[in-house]
Amino acid sequence: MEPVLEIEGLRVEFPLRDETLVAVDDVTLSIGAGEIVGVVGESGAGKSTVGAAITGLLQPPGQIAAGRIRVKGAEIDATDARAMRALRGRRVSTIFQDPLTSLNPLFTVERQLVDTIRTHRSMSLAEARAEAVRQLDAVGIPDPARRVKNWPHEFSGGMRQRAVIALALCSNPELVIADEPTTALDVSVQAQILQLIKTLAQERGIGVMLITHDMGVIAQVTDRVAVMQGGRLVELGLTRKVLEQPEHPYSRALISVVPRMDVKRDRFPVAGLGKGVDAALEWLSAGTRAISAPDGPLVELRDVAMTYGARQGLFSRKAGFTALTGIDLKIGRGEVLGLAGESGSGKSTMARILAGLTPPSHGEMLFAGRNVFTASRSERMEIRRQTQMVFQDPYSSLNPRMKVGDILAEPLLHHRFVAGNAAARPVVSELLDAVGLPADAAQRYPHAFSGGQRQRISIARALASRPSFLICDEPTSALDVSIQAQILNLMKDLQEKLGLTILFISHDLPVVRQMCDRVAVLQGGELREVALTEQLFTKPQHPYVQRLLSLIPAMPASAAIGGARHA
Repeated sequence: MEPVLEIEGLRVEFPLRDETLVAVDDVTLSIGAGEIVGVVGESGAGKSTVGAAITGLLQPPGQIAAGRIRVKGAEIDATDARAMRALRGRRVSTIFQDPLTSLNPLFTVERQLVDTIRTHRSMSLAEARAEAVRQLDAVGIPDPARRVKNWPHEFSGGMRQRAVIALALCSNPELVIADEPTTALDVSVQAQILQLIKTLAQERGIGVMLITHDMGVIAQVTDRVAVMQGGRLVELGLTRKVLEQPEHPYSRALISVVPRMDVKRDRFPVAGLGKGVDAALEWLSAGTRAISAPDGPLVELRDVAMTYGARQGLFSRKAGFTALTGIDLKIGRGEVLGLAGESGSGKSTMARILAGLTPPSHGEMLFAGRNVFTASRSERMEIRRQTQMVFQDPYSSLNPRMKVGDILAEPLLHHRFVAGNAAARPVVSELLDAVGLPADAAQRYPHAFSGGQRQRISIARALASRPSFLICDEPTSALDVSIQAQILNLMKDLQEKLGLTILFISHDLPVVRQMCDRVAVLQGGELREVALTEQLFTKPQHPYVQRLLSLIPAMPASAAIGGARHA
């Protein structure tokens, strides 16, 4: 049978002023009808560039310098704008990572589907509207005849991604390029989307190129996998064979750092702390713990509830939305507590309360035995110093107009840990070294660093206040697996050496298993289960937790493992 997609010797170049950047070099790949081929690799490997080359969407000055691309035997010419417009959407469709930016917020879902259908298929307006409803029904959106009239912002994240898939499929394409289609989704929604893609490929005979850095997703849905490094295809084969018996050293390294559901690792086989961190650790450990009580948990929530939008007046009453209810939770000193749950479960609300940013509607939050929201101003300021956050997106949490050295020096000067800028410089160098960055990083701006490096800077920024409690909100979800492994190793090293108490919030349960001593699982604002990590992952008690664990895309038990110990 003729392949849906054939790529032979593809080379993509970006001519610059002083040099030519080769983004993709000599890539040969094919995809058959009904076949799902995964393309994996770190950021900069060239995965998305291959997809953009197929659809003629390379960012200028990018160009195809060599090679051939055929769709159903017909060679495509990226320089023919008219032919590429006819190809895109009609024969080749793309599913992007962020569904909200893939949908026009100014048009209803129906308008966008109908416009796409009528552009690529000969249908009347009434026929296109009926087809739009059928497409939404095919991707599993409930009550499609009503929901098709909605605007994109009225859909949940999972429903928006389903709408994007419907938009990609409504022209009956022969090939679909899915570029990180589930990265930002909860595990339950991710499972639904992956099963949908797999079913549609089988039933409609569509070829699918699935671009992702999630090896669990690759294991679950792909037939073959292509591993890319530095723009080159270093390994291609049946998914199970590549995962269980990778031949290329890079493939083995990539698979060895994937967080596993069946294995608990002491460390991932990548570098962690910087080499000369003793001075930084000594400085960090010297921070005073003025309000810390000698016994009991560091942080405690007592019967905490949080309601938004409630209003009670003389003539009207509004119940509001309850985000949390009846939360009783203790976090011990030096403990890493994982907080898991789907979107809307209350994780972010709990984080804001624990950070002292939002008082609960009911109940108490205690820090070292003191009620945070009734404490004196001086005590609240000390609690705030000792409580720091590491956010999901390091770029948006760093001031782009400040050099890294000034970003790190700011808390040192604010809390009067140093006498002035001159005294701050050696401490800044020690902090950078503690997170594995060179001292000259202080002279650069955040945009000059990669995502993993920026997250290291964010961790150094949080540590600069000499905290005892770190709240990490999805700190690695946007990172490649190898960079994620480095950050997780770094956090483990710092936690052990400094005795930090950490709340680790994540929807990535394999990562939670690697990092945490205990895990708390939220659903609908209520704690469903709190247990030791290994107990929760091997013998979950609550049905919701059991279902959540069953939905996680898992690597084969026999897949290559490096630097691990079995739980």
